[in-house]
Amino acid sequence: MKIVDSFKNNSKTAFSFEILPPLKGNNFLKVCNIIDKLREFDPKYINITTHHSEIIYKEAEDGTMKKVNVRKRPGTAAIAAAIQHQYGITAVPHIICKGFTKAETEYALIDLNFLGVSELLLLRGDAKKLEKDQIAPGESHEHTTDLIGQVNNFNQGISVDGTLFEKMETPFSYGIACYPEKHEEAPDLESDLAFLKQKVDLGAGYAVTQMFFDNQKYFDFVDRCRVEGITVPIIPGIKPIVFQDQLTVLPKIFRSEIPEPLAIELRKCKSDEAAKQVGIEWSIQQCKELIAKGVPSLHFYTLMATDSVRQIAKAIY
Repeated sequence: MKIVDSFKNNSKTAFSFEILPPLKGNNFLKVCNIIDKLREFDPKYINITTHHSEIIYKEAEDGTMKKVNVRKRPGTAAIAAAIQHQYGITAVPHIICKGFTKAETEYALIDLNFLGVSELLLLRGDAKKLEKDQIAPGESHEHTTDLIGQVNNFNQGISVDGTLFEKMETPFSYGIACYPEKHEEAPDLESDLAFLKQKVDLGAGYAVTQMFFDNQKYFDFVDRCRVEGITVPIIPGIKPIVFQDQLTVLPKIFRSEIPEPLAIELRKCKSDEAAKQVGIEWSIQQCKELIAKGVPSLHFYTLMATDSVRQIAKAIY
């Protein structure tokens, strides 16, 4: 069953969450520890992030600094397959433009097809840690719409070099990201919505939002999407605050505004544990309001917040 169909067939607000692949050198048990804490809430799918290689500098024996290309969190495709095999839960690996060539993307699609993974989240990805010489111009996609085009062609049996192959029995379905408070590089919300509609028109079945803390921003965003003819499910992305410094860090990194009532409570906190409890209580109320408004699903970002997500889920499901 496609993810979008699971929303339609579910009588209540669904539950899903996102995880990171373990750091290189760790094993699948790191992932299992997260899933085992959250599986009782019947997740409809689990997202697995993808991370491009990064350039680091290591000192050579002669004392010079050597540039090294490393990938700290490999294994997205393998983890997706392992989740589906071990837990029977739909896995949704991220496929990103930045840091991967078109050929590498095709190899990933081939592997995922072989492994029985047919749901994707297509994203542009963060290019901030990429150096200019990592990807030659033209070898990678600049925009998510270009990536969608490659996946659509692959579904039709057209490879990246234009050669034909036998179409897959189960074509890929995919979702995309959206930004209730505007993507940081978009000049305005109108252009952001125009690009979102273009992705939906090309075939995206649903959109998952960047984290937000003010539900009214989500409701206003959905209303504007509907006016623009964007009718796919728009899934709220929830991130519980777990550290005091996230009051200032999250707005800087993700451009997500912290509402003043939440900011006031966080400023009162004398420890991370107190901030974590504030984050849990805020997210519970946030989720209850979203559920009351009939959102099809809630999607949780679990990085450093698995225990918080578990407490929130216990309170709302």
